[in-house]
Amino acid sequence: MSAPDRQQELVRQRICVVGDELVAGVGDARGLGWTGRVAARSAGEEPAQWYPLAVPGESSTALSGRWESECNRRFGPGDNRLVVAPGAADLLDGVSLARSRLNLANVLDDATNRRIPCFVLGPPPRADVDAEALAELSNAFADVCGRRRIPYVETHQPLRDHEQWVADLASTDGTHPQQAGYGLLAWLVLHNGWHDWIGLPQDA
Repeated sequence: MSAPDRQQELVRQRICVVGDELVAGVGDARGLGWTGRVAARSAGEEPAQWYPLAVPGESSTALSGRWESECNRRFGPGDNRLVVAPGAADLLDGVSLARSRLNLANVLDDATNRRIPCFVLGPPPRADVDAEALAELSNAFADVCGRRRIPYVETHQPLRDHEQWVADLASTDGTHPQQAGYGLLAWLVLHNGWHDWIGLPQDA
């Protein structure tokens, strides 16, 4: 089989990641963020094409309104996938918990109806929002995903008192981690169903 024929047989996986500025790795001196670190550990025979689509301070309402048009520009023939990474902006913008749940549910249901597999990364701790309110928001997002059997990575609980995460936030503006923090986010993604979701062995 010729090389062009071989390439044609391989499924080209496109992964769009929608969320707030953490999707873009803001604060990471290496410019990788968690998405770059996860991508580096997700290289199969045909590496996925990654499209991080970040909007600073984005609420779930805004995210639900723009994900489809943004992703449609990047998706193509083959295996299209969606990673949703809602931050804590709903708490700052006064979005009700019920509305936050509905916003995420709408995104996941619309994507599922289009046969786009979804993966969700919950909001990590930050210094400018109430910790208990953020935990409640994360639990709500987890419930939305659980009802749909969509992978959800809880970040608030494991990082809330994590020494490296707390130190990272304390050395910045309290909302964006640095290299260590992004490494922790990537570790949580990689060890909570990521490789199964993209169809790679754990040691890929």
